[in-house]
Amino acid sequence: MNLKRKLRMGMVGGGPGAFIGNVHRMAANIDGQIELVAGAFSSDPEKSKAAGEAWFLHPARVYGSYAEMAKAEAALPEGERIDFVTIVTPNHLHFPVAKCFLEAGFHIVSDKPATFDLAEARKLAKIIERTGKVYALTHNYCGYPMVKEARDLVRRGKLGRILKIVAEYPQGWLLKQIEAEDQKQAAWRTDPQRAGMSCCIGDIGTHAEHLGRYITGLEIDQVCADFTTFVPGRLLEDDGNLLVHYKKTTDDQLPAPRGIIYASQISAGEENGPHIRVYGTEGSLEWHQPEPNNLLVRYPDKPLEVRRPGNPYNRVANDWTRLPPGHPEAFLEAFANIYREAAKAIADAIAGRKPKVYDYPDIRDALLGMAFIETAVKSAANKQKWTRFPKV
Repeated sequence: MNLKRKLRMGMVGGGPGAFIGNVHRMAANIDGQIELVAGAFSSDPEKSKAAGEAWFLHPARVYGSYAEMAKAEAALPEGERIDFVTIVTPNHLHFPVAKCFLEAGFHIVSDKPATFDLAEARKLAKIIERTGKVYALTHNYCGYPMVKEARDLVRRGKLGRILKIVAEYPQGWLLKQIEAEDQKQAAWRTDPQRAGMSCCIGDIGTHAEHLGRYITGLEIDQVCADFTTFVPGRLLEDDGNLLVHYKKTTDDQLPAPRGIIYASQISAGEENGPHIRVYGTEGSLEWHQPEPNNLLVRYPDKPLEVRRPGNPYNRVANDWTRLPPGHPEAFLEAFANIYREAAKAIADAIAGRKPKVYDYPDIRDALLGMAFIETAVKSAANKQKWTRFPKV
């Protein structure tokens, strides 16, 4: 980073009982470049205070609301205030929190999806452009070393012209109506007032879509979506299946690339299983998050290749690993890779250095992700089904 100090991180949300807040705190800490110094960890000031005490923060830097936090931190001397804030609240708060801190002069790392809807994402993009602050979105699956190796193979043309993407994310944890039992994580994800217009696609389908786009560079032209709510009484979909037409990027005679995106939260026995297969004219690749150190590469006239991080045959994966080959690295390290890149961008901005090319999801990924959710929802409700992507 070349700042000769750690970046000072604030957090909004992520208090008692929050899964993703702990993930962000651990991931941000892995490389020793970031320190959590402040936060508004809950909408309940007492819970926020208790969280701050548990993490040994100074009581004066633990706030009862995000608005109070932004105002107080902005008033601190430059050598004391936070450098950026991480947003780990339910979806409906992502935009107002980001807007508040951007306009107060702080950089942002946000959990996905970026906003409640596409209209908010467009407003957010304008604020980021106006303030010039760093905005990173934690689509963490693109942080895996072998996902980055997969993207490099595609970029170098090793698979030829991409013909088809099959991306999926099955879970089974919402097979029962656990939100009715006040299960915190289920309650807000299935609530349209807090989650937005979609549950399954908005929560995990976006990860499948982003994986395909990150690896191949292809963007969606139109989708044909089928949503189902299998659990009686649930207000949003818990299963989604999409056919996809990608934008054509070549002038050859082949059709535009096709795709299948499937996400489900009622698939009994499934844990967290993002999977992706990419098929080209010269070869194909396959990656599964439950076995993240294995990238399978297939060619018509060669034996199956199993590529693993830390080995000399990789071109880019080893730049994103922290351990020698054979020592497993996984979810937290992938998250940490997003933080590492965002930290570089934030440090460069603070030091006044010219921005470089950074490898983390940014506001364009945020816009495309929200466009994906909105288009899928429209398609699922549309009798004509095939629905074109909006311009972003």
